[in-house]
Amino acid sequence: MSESFESASRPSRSSRPGKPPRGPARKPHGRSPERPRERRPEEGVSTRWAQRPLSPDPTAPLPAVFAKSVGRHPILYRKRIDRVDPGTRAGDLVAVYDLDERLMGYGLFNTKSEMAVRMVRFEPDLPDDAFWQERLENAVRLRREALRLDETANAYRVIHAEADGFPGLVVDRLGDVLSAEAFTPGMFQRGEEILSRLQPLCGTSHTVLRCSPQSESQEGFVAPPISSPQAPGRVTIQEFGTRFRVMFEGGHKTGFFCDQRDNRRLLAGFCRGKTVLDLCCYTGGFAVQAKVLGQAEEVTGVDLDESPLGLARENANLNQARVKFVQADAFGWMREALRHGKRYDVVVLDPPKLIRNRGELEEGTRRHFDLNRLAMQLVSPGGILLSCSCAGLLGEEEFVRLLCSAARQAGAPLEGTAEEGETMSRRHGPREMQILFRTGAAPDHPVSSECRETEYLKAVWMRLT
Repeated sequence: MSESFESASRPSRSSRPGKPPRGPARKPHGRSPERPRERRPEEGVSTRWAQRPLSPDPTAPLPAVFAKSVGRHPILYRKRIDRVDPGTRAGDLVAVYDLDERLMGYGLFNTKSEMAVRMVRFEPDLPDDAFWQERLENAVRLRREALRLDETANAYRVIHAEADGFPGLVVDRLGDVLSAEAFTPGMFQRGEEILSRLQPLCGTSHTVLRCSPQSESQEGFVAPPISSPQAPGRVTIQEFGTRFRVMFEGGHKTGFFCDQRDNRRLLAGFCRGKTVLDLCCYTGGFAVQAKVLGQAEEVTGVDLDESPLGLARENANLNQARVKFVQADAFGWMREALRHGKRYDVVVLDPPKLIRNRGELEEGTRRHFDLNRLAMQLVSPGGILLSCSCAGLLGEEEFVRLLCSAARQAGAPLEGTAEEGETMSRRHGPREMQILFRTGAAPDHPVSSECRETEYLKAVWMRLT
């Protein structure tokens, strides 16, 4: 048990008001799929993070967490926890009580995270098989029936963490594969069963489960990926008829940025006969769609990482699209392009997450500003700039203010480049900016009304004169 939490002796669980119900769980809707067996350590999963059943044993008492206040937000932070039953382990499903020992609901516990409890149910009833099955079916109905995504793509988000009632877990459908990323040990331990239940609902054949790259630093756990037998290392998916290859090993997140799907199509509408620049292009999503859907005259993609660029070239070839991809640091490449007088009719700036925690807020905000100030100078008069940020800690209004300030200073010298910046400033001066509209992630990434942090992606569309 972590020394960060205070444990105290108290009456037994059976004497507490609102104790978890005993006896049989509610009958599931239909036949529940067989739970996956726990894998032995030699099969690639450490004993500590071996898979657990999704639903608890209704006859076994749960460890208890006592919180100073319990609202409807799905995350209970460490500072709000008063005490925890001794022996409670990371990944345990816990019963959450207020200080008057009233049962408030259930959550997944982590001893090492500041987000100590991720709530899964705010009711006295246990989250049993029927509860989880209903949540899974509801998530799939949104994508397949309400949004009808199967008609336009076979790559989309199926579970979007707190917004779908699975805090700490995202699952994307990528062709015939369900690719999941777990941010917490509790969800990683239950990931295989969740995926096995999702497969018949989605009509897929394979699964991949892995922990987030930030899980070790933020959640205190790391585990090797788990793939179903014969799961492919790569797949080919399509959106709006354009094909993309996705690699699971070494890929970012679940393997593909489904959240930008609608923004890629929207950008294509500005590109016919135009010159297009895709900065931080990763595997070429915007660049390829600008050429294929948008029929751009010339497209250039820039990224620092060699491996994604190789996949970007494959994606262009897969669609018989002529796109120039350049491996370079975006800052240095933009300065060099400006020295040679390059301008583009349409520019996309979609950098990786520059602010991962509050300690990076100041530096990450400055980097967003510097990137946008340079990118704005590369936009032809009357041209379009799409600027994105996936940093949840950088609010939308603050991001818009940053863009307005960058436009006023476009052409001004950057630190360490005073001579070049002064020349550009005399030649171009500040840019007049018109904000055309704002968008976010595609609707298969819904926002929870109780957890607005699920609204993370900001996309601002501007015209610069």
